[in-house]
Amino acid sequence: MDKTNEQTKSCQRRAATLQEKEEQVGVEDYFHVKTMPNIVEEPTDDDNSSSKEPGMVEKWVIKFEQSLNVLLTDSVIKVLDLFYHDRNYARFFVLETIARVPYFAFISVLHMYESFGWWRRADYLKVHFAESWNELHHLLIMEELGGNAFWFDRFLAQHIAIFYYFMTVFMYALSPRMAYHFSECVERHAYSTYDKFIKLQGEELKKLPAPQVAIDYYMNEDLYLFDEFQTSRTPNTRRPKIENLYDVFLNIRDDEGEHCKTMKACQTHGNLQSPHSNMSRRDDDVECAVPSTDCEGFVDCFRKSLTTDK
Repeated sequence: MDKTNEQTKSCQRRAATLQEKEEQVGVEDYFHVKTMPNIVEEPTDDDNSSSKEPGMVEKWVIKFEQSLNVLLTDSVIKVLDLFYHDRNYARFFVLETIARVPYFAFISVLHMYESFGWWRRADYLKVHFAESWNELHHLLIMEELGGNAFWFDRFLAQHIAIFYYFMTVFMYALSPRMAYHFSECVERHAYSTYDKFIKLQGEELKKLPAPQVAIDYYMNEDLYLFDEFQTSRTPNTRRPKIENLYDVFLNIRDDEGEHCKTMKACQTHGNLQSPHSNMSRRDDDVECAVPSTDCEGFVDCFRKSLTTDK
């Protein structure tokens, strides 16, 4: 028991040190800005990854996808700026309502593939559910802060979310890489928005109490799902402290940064693994492995059907 307590205290001290460092990190330093992959990892039959340079056509396709995503994201940002330039909590409520949608869409398509008997991606389902669980609590926090007080804000957020869901389902079925990059753009905007808000309102936020829903979520004894969506971290290395409203927004901002990193990793096919699976995966555990015969999306399946030797 003493050994367990000492390990817990050690993790808490290490997490506090990491959080203090992250408070000083800027938007561009938190994650890499350049998203176009230079190397594409492809699984092979002997489980040894080989790297190859994307072809000229693929490079142009990636550039087109990312340019379109940036255009769509900028358009949504302009709409939000128009309605919410001086209403922060309402803006955050709309953002968090929208932010949950891609993970529902990803899970829906992955379940469809599994139901059709095409392929199974257990780690993807697990991580995306953890991401949606995290975004849900962001939304609950904004609701407790009064961000959903007006009918118009609820109406706008819900209808954007409905459109966004079907758009993401179509995009993800067509090209997962494009869908993940679009989500990365959305998460990057969320991180930037919270970062600016913290810098402008930080002193005032430190004087305000934290919502109970935030305390219950971030200070919970069971943070398995909290660790699960942070695929760039080792589980138990980030343990938030919640003493006031400033801490709440600081952790929400850092959550968005972790989502951005995960969405970036997902753009390389087969690159996503559950943080907990990495800790205990055995050599004969192939449930979550990506088969070499599966496809990224319908476009990839069509391309492979044309190039596969018969």
